[in-house]
Amino acid sequence: MLGFMDYVQQAFFTASHWNQDNSYGNLTATARALLDFPTPNGLRLNFSSLSSPNFATSYTLGSIGEVDGSLSYLYTSLPLQISSKSSEIPLRSVIRGYRQLRELRRPDEPWWWEVWHQGKRIDRKNTLLYGRLYLPNSHLEALYLRRLSPTMQLKISCVSSSALKSGGSILMLLQKDVGKYSTEYLYSTDSALLGVRGLYNFGRDPREGAGSPESDALMEVKPALEGKEGIGGRNGQFSAGAEMYYGLLNKSGGMSTGIRFTTLPSHNGFPYTMTLTLNPLMGNLSSTYAVKAGRSLALCSRFDFNFYSYESELQVGMELWRRRNSQQTDLQWVHKKLQEREGWDIPASISSLAEKVGGLDDEFKDEDTAGVLKARVNQDWGIGLLWEGRVKELLYTAGISIDVKKKDRIFRGVGLEIQYSS
Repeated sequence: MLGFMDYVQQAFFTASHWNQDNSYGNLTATARALLDFPTPNGLRLNFSSLSSPNFATSYTLGSIGEVDGSLSYLYTSLPLQISSKSSEIPLRSVIRGYRQLRELRRPDEPWWWEVWHQGKRIDRKNTLLYGRLYLPNSHLEALYLRRLSPTMQLKISCVSSSALKSGGSILMLLQKDVGKYSTEYLYSTDSALLGVRGLYNFGRDPREGAGSPESDALMEVKPALEGKEGIGGRNGQFSAGAEMYYGLLNKSGGMSTGIRFTTLPSHNGFPYTMTLTLNPLMGNLSSTYAVKAGRSLALCSRFDFNFYSYESELQVGMELWRRRNSQQTDLQWVHKKLQEREGWDIPASISSLAEKVGGLDDEFKDEDTAGVLKARVNQDWGIGLLWEGRVKELLYTAGISIDVKKKDRIFRGVGLEIQYSS
């Protein structure tokens, strides 16, 4: 589950029209959400508040052998109109699971951001400032985020800690996203690392044609409502990308490349996402497949292979959402998928019941969500279980990590995390 500060940062990206999914760094985001979810260890309490649309604070207290904690502050020049109370925050906004990508949208025109008053421009570039101090070891983190233009963003991350060799590190990242493709340039003071990565989307260029953001959004959802294919007759999005980096001090480098195919909302069938990534220098090949097998169920598998050592690893995982009205809404979802396929006959009893229940939207309302169960297992019988949800005004995450092969220590970690925000 995302922390409150991460939730606010996600809201900043959404409000400033920045698409995080159109990045090579998030090529395998769906598989990571279903397979690499962290399980809490010990007890951790989080108290947060959005005191104004521009300012947020968060305090964390944990107990893992010793008591520790952190203080966080965030400021944004862009007012955020979001739900800040933990009893009102949509669970799907803070719980990462299967990610249904949308049709690429056209970037905003630069003049859309202009604000004039008495013949002078008074608009400012949207900025986000974030700082976090860990206690008692005085470890400090800071983030500076600035939207330079509708297609460019600058991100500077800093870490100060006595545990680091040089006492701290700075990472600068310049991102450009025009819809059709995205590029990122990075520099890190750690080993004087230089890097570049990019992602290219095949098919339609969202920059072609003119229109407002509202008309672009309407063109995206209209085919799905009418049961037709998406913009340009597409039911899926195929993307390819790569990254290269080189350390000037240690004289070493690396690279990787990957491809992704994912279905769009206009796809008549079960949504799925496939990825294939390759690191030729290390010899690592990784393939993932995730499918949304039901409105409440998503499955994922990942196979890793090293063609230098011939070692392999298989991991499977799932997420199962618990809803208060599961029987009726599941029937709606199945009815819709069967109806979209040619040659499938729908029994009259199912059809009439689905019509009585209501709409046939793929996504159910957050009011019907009670929580989600995540589980994963690998070929060495390492098991991870996670249960996330809400109890009255509290958000909670409970997890356990199990290693079946270690008879003397089967339970590797058990934890509970509780969040409260106002």
